[in-house]
Amino acid sequence: MPNVDVLFEPLAMGSLTLPNRIVMAPLTRSRADHKTLAPHDLNATYYAQRADAGLIIAEATQIMPEAQGYAWTPGVYSPEQIAGWRKVTDAVHAKGGRIVLQLWHVGRISHPDLQPGGAAPVAPSAIKPEGAAFTESGFKPFETPRALELEEIAGIVAQFGKAAANAVEAGFDGVEIHGANGYLIDQFLRDKTNKRTDAYGGSIENRTRFLVEATEAAARAIGRERVGVRLSPLSPFNDISDSNPEPLFVRAVERLSEIGVAYIHVIEGETQGARAPEGGFDLSRLRQAFKGVYIGNNNYDPALAAERVASGAVDLVAFGRPFIANPDLVQRIRIGAPLAKPDRDTLYGGGAAGYTDYPTLTEADQAREVA
Repeated sequence: MPNVDVLFEPLAMGSLTLPNRIVMAPLTRSRADHKTLAPHDLNATYYAQRADAGLIIAEATQIMPEAQGYAWTPGVYSPEQIAGWRKVTDAVHAKGGRIVLQLWHVGRISHPDLQPGGAAPVAPSAIKPEGAAFTESGFKPFETPRALELEEIAGIVAQFGKAAANAVEAGFDGVEIHGANGYLIDQFLRDKTNKRTDAYGGSIENRTRFLVEATEAAARAIGRERVGVRLSPLSPFNDISDSNPEPLFVRAVERLSEIGVAYIHVIEGETQGARAPEGGFDLSRLRQAFKGVYIGNNNYDPALAAERVASGAVDLVAFGRPFIANPDLVQRIRIGAPLAKPDRDTLYGGGAAGYTDYPTLTEADQAREVA
């Protein structure tokens, strides 16, 4: 069994003190109320079960109705949604946990069925992505988005600030700006999806502008020490890429460091896939360019997590799918216990099955004794 003691050292991050280095990554589960897209009691139970993580980053959450790209994902723009999230944060805090909310605009990764009035999704440029959207009536091919007019962009930036304020009203300890995985901010960053010729396209300074402005809006609303940002420099997820990602993302991180956000959260390879290969993009440059806390994510096991924290390569490690089937993941890592596997059929949508019914080690032991 590897020595994982380093994962249980506390860490100061922004306005928080984390008791361990294990982060629950944001995980879309499509279990918000079907009418209001508000969280409810079941969501509160789910997050409270995992409250011994050093930090919970709650699932990607729409900043406005037009930001939605998947069926039954939650928002944080209505009174009902803010009240629903308050149930979640109260339940996590009652267990001694810390929780921030990931703020999301999907851009072109949507479908008219998910948009107000059946409108086309928006994007930096009118470029159709490959793939399909998860709608209430099943998967439907993506359609060509509408390119945002220059005067519209400031309104979306302002919504990131408003959503951050709503998150704090709902009891969150902070927010994470979702700049990864081919969604709207990532679409502005990458030259495959951003063909603009105005102040938001072309040069690296221009393509990082929307990320910087959205982050600054959140920082103004709630304080920079309560804001983090997620990036995925190498991931092709949602049909995205860039012709020269290393200078792009190093500059993006330099600009985030200048703002003074609490952390960056980096997917170190392909989303839901392989870690970055050696000899390509030097991800350590992002760590070097950033003054705050660095969260590493992507195919970590406890041994790799301990190794990279001990070496100083990362400050914290985010685990995603292991948290789905292991509500007591932190304890299992501590004692070297085996990890349960999630049921792929219950990842998205539905109710308690495959959501709040995964047993802890203690519960599993009790079940075996009864049997």
